[in-house]
Amino acid sequence: MRVPIAYGLSWPERISSGAGRLDFSTLGSLTFEAPDPKRFPALGLAWVALNEPLGATAKLNAANEIAVQAFLDGHIRFDHIHAVNAEVLAAGVSEKPTSLDDLMALDHLARVQAEAVVKRLRLI
Repeated sequence: MRVPIAYGLSWPERISSGAGRLDFSTLGSLTFEAPDPKRFPALGLAWVALNEPLGATAKLNAANEIAVQAFLDGHIRFDHIHAVNAEVLAAGVSEKPTSLDDLMALDHLARVQAEAVVKRLRLI
């Protein structure tokens, strides 16, 4: 993750991420398989968000940040992350964001919704 984060923070310039160069010739071979939707339900949720109205991906991201932090803090189980994200995404987007302020408000709303779901699922 160092490379994409450094790239995102420095765009359009480049900064050193501290990661070494990727040499595909040393990897041997790569194989890819279709992801199992039961094992990786979040992939399907991401596709749903991409096909929802504008702002749905922002809600999914905000909900995911709250859910992952709740998991890391020991408040919810790992499988609850998906449940939090799915419930927040299912609540929909009431208005299409047309400005940064709209997007920030949508992010805030999703975080409040996610915190409510975490509170309901909370282990501790």
